[in-house]
Amino acid sequence: MDTALRLLLDTQVGTLETQIGHLTAADDALMQTAEIFRSVPGIGPVVSSMLIAELPELGQISGEQAAALTGLAPIARDSGAMRGKWAIAGGRRLLRHVMFQAALVASYHNPVLKAFADRLRNAGKPHKVIVTAVARKLVTIVNALCKSGQMWASSIR
Repeated sequence: MDTALRLLLDTQVGTLETQIGHLTAADDALMQTAEIFRSVPGIGPVVSSMLIAELPELGQISGEQAAALTGLAPIARDSGAMRGKWAIAGGRRLLRHVMFQAALVASYHNPVLKAFADRLRNAGKPHKVIVTAVARKLVTIVNALCKSGQMWASSIR
């Protein structure tokens, strides 16, 4: 990629991130929600902004519904006596992709999710299954924290 184009894109991304930050800071409810999201190890400013923009229902729905809206709920491919593989599908694709990135970070830096990922890894689960499970758990945790209005640190004591 051309250096001038790269510099232009970096400048535009920085400007947009600043505008998103200002809009979030201007609304007390959004700011409080963003602080709750950011208190969870593995969730940074991009994931927090995406959750606010793409999943405004958080805190008002169940964990299962949040996972389904994100496209992280397992769907059975069974028919009659035949038992097929379970897979994820549907939901909000862009948010799901961001949640996968957050799950990768959380599976190494969030003590609760690291233990969960290690347990799945020791059980012989494939990497993609582990990341998907951690992403789903991350969405349900964020939904529960948003519903209760608690920060991460105070919820794990």
